[in-house]
Amino acid sequence: MLTRLSIRDIVLVEALDLDVDDGLTVLTGETGAGKSIILDALGLALGGRGDAGLVRAGAKQATAAAEFTAPDDAELLDLLDEKGFTVAAGEPLMLRRVVGADGRSRAWVNDQPAGIAALRDIGARLVEVHGQHETVGLLDWKTHRGLLDAYGGLSPQLSAVAAAAQALKAAETRLEALRASAAEAAARSEEIALNLADLDALDPRPDEETELAGERALLGAAEKAIADLEDARTALGGDKLSQKLSQALRAVEHARQRALQAGAEPDHPVIARLAGAAEAIDRTLVEALEAVAEVDAAAAAFDFEPGRLDRAEERLFALRAAARKLNVAVADLPALRLRLREQLRLIEDGADALTAAGRDASAAREAYDLAATFLTSAREAAAERLTEAVMGELAPLKLDRARFRVVLEPVADGRRGPLGVETVRFQIAANAGTEFGPLDAVASGGELARVALALKAALAGREDQRQPVMIFDEVDQGVGGAVAEAVGQRLKRLATGAQVLVVTHSPQVAARGHVHWKVRKADLEGRTRTSVDPLDDDARLEEIARMLSGAEITDEARAAAARLIG
Repeated sequence: MLTRLSIRDIVLVEALDLDVDDGLTVLTGETGAGKSIILDALGLALGGRGDAGLVRAGAKQATAAAEFTAPDDAELLDLLDEKGFTVAAGEPLMLRRVVGADGRSRAWVNDQPAGIAALRDIGARLVEVHGQHETVGLLDWKTHRGLLDAYGGLSPQLSAVAAAAQALKAAETRLEALRASAAEAAARSEEIALNLADLDALDPRPDEETELAGERALLGAAEKAIADLEDARTALGGDKLSQKLSQALRAVEHARQRALQAGAEPDHPVIARLAGAAEAIDRTLVEALEAVAEVDAAAAAFDFEPGRLDRAEERLFALRAAARKLNVAVADLPALRLRLREQLRLIEDGADALTAAGRDASAAREAYDLAATFLTSAREAAAERLTEAVMGELAPLKLDRARFRVVLEPVADGRRGPLGVETVRFQIAANAGTEFGPLDAVASGGELARVALALKAALAGREDQRQPVMIFDEVDQGVGGAVAEAVGQRLKRLATGAQVLVVTHSPQVAARGHVHWKVRKADLEGRTRTSVDPLDDDARLEEIARMLSGAEITDEARAAAARLIG
């Protein structure tokens, strides 16, 4: 709700602060008094056109500020957040605009610098203007679908369509992702299969390269090692050593026998010495034989089967060639083999997943189409009711030749969106025999404002969204009597639980106001100034009587004014 409008140095207004109440506020005054200045100032604060011509003569800048109650509308709060403005809970919303004498313009939202476009977007959520020169809100066909849905109470159908659209989007996103993966996999599957076949044939083993490299080094050194062992065997004497040791042992044994035959006792020192020598020679013979056997065994260990070195080298070269081809280390070949096998399995499984995702997407499309069909049917029914309601409002507003209709058209691209599959447009045929067209196809600004009033009157009380502040500028132009009375009644009804400002020359309309402002223009100290005076009951009666009778206010005019006020 608009609570205060502050104006500084705009055209003929030097300084003006207006507190705005709920209900219907009417602005009256002599022609040329400056009623439109008030609306121009409000429009400036809401992001409307601003130029140097608005700056009061002699002033450096013009300022307009509109204060609204703390925003609690979810869409408005989202918009403020999207535009980067911080508004504390319970804090009023202030839109301020300054235009310099050089035409440069600046704007603020709660003292935070703002772009004019952002100010305009926020202002459009707060105020609707219907008047002689512009109608903001209803002329934008993009608002018509929301208005019709609100009028018809179609939130359940909208929620169902939105949920179905979200589910469809998720299903189609998954399907597209799987298709992309399948296409990529198909392009690589032949290469994967060939590489896997090569690795299966190669059958690489963990740590095989290290083992083969060691074996190749050992096999390469085997020839020299065998020669070294042959030298060792030669140095040991081989069979000759054992023969000589055996001869030595026999000789010592013969000596011991001779000593015993000569009469030496077994415990004689000579016999003991000869026995020790025989034992030592015997041990040496045994160890010599063991040493020769070990050397022979070592030589035998180096005696590899023919071609083993060639086979080891060929295997090592094959492993390294495969690693280079696949751009991995030889040690990674076994793991790569497993990964390639898994990729082929996933490709095969991916075909099944793709088929399942296709079925899910088809089911989601069917579910969406069913929900959208229910929404379309509900919109068609609501369109019929709204058409009937608006047509019932047109005749009393001297628009009896006009025809109104609601057109539902399929969305241009056939897209299944969260708001359904059709656009909604309000159309008017201003006179008999004319074709239907957009709302601004009516002949005059006054008629356009009355068409907007008829629409708003039909929609009033049926919208599930917060009603913005509504401004009607001379909606009663060119009408009087019963038609002006009908205009006043509808404005008052529209202002129930809402806020409506109307600039009027009609006493019938002015008499319906909850608050009455009179706009005056006066010359002070050689300068013309515009002011606004809130009228009490007596002053209001006088003003409406003036509107009825002209310059001279008669008792009859006062009586008629009292009857209008009721």
